[in-house]
Amino acid sequence: MSERRFVLIDRDGTLNVEKHYLSDPDQLELYPGAAAAVRRLNRLGLGVVVVTNQSGIARGYFDLARLDQIHRRLIELLAAEDARLDGIYLCPHGPDEDCACRKPRPGMVEQAVAEHGFDPARAFVVGDKEVDVELGHGVGAVGILVRTGHGPDWVAGSRADFIVDDLAAAAELIERLIASETA
Repeated sequence: MSERRFVLIDRDGTLNVEKHYLSDPDQLELYPGAAAAVRRLNRLGLGVVVVTNQSGIARGYFDLARLDQIHRRLIELLAAEDARLDGIYLCPHGPDEDCACRKPRPGMVEQAVAEHGFDPARAFVVGDKEVDVELGHGVGAVGILVRTGHGPDWVAGSRADFIVDDLAAAAELIERLIASETA
């Protein structure tokens, strides 16, 4: 198992502006500071992956080819600010399907671990919904809720280890937490 630590980031509402079943790559808009946050995590030597529920596929709003175009656009927008992802993992199933990958189930994390060989219990999961926090806790990771996207709806009663304003604040927090472990 690799010693490299990973940050698993939700896409819609955390990394990019929530657009309610985003289906057009031209409508993809990163939150201010999101690319800089990813770049900061990259420079810390952390692996950075996206874990995203995409039930719009199961609902027929778009297909995997269209989602691939959206993800290529995401990678381009990040690269324009010298930030990169180590992978994108998605669940294409609807909420009523009994799959192993839909958050908060651990399937996407298991895929990322199989590909990158990291310990999920040493990871951080960042998202704007309680299912992101639950995913983190389910794999032993630190769960961080952001107040972007749907985040404000989940603050009250959230079981998050930390609640921050946005992805930039999450990256700063992660840097502080790692530094405090080695101090």
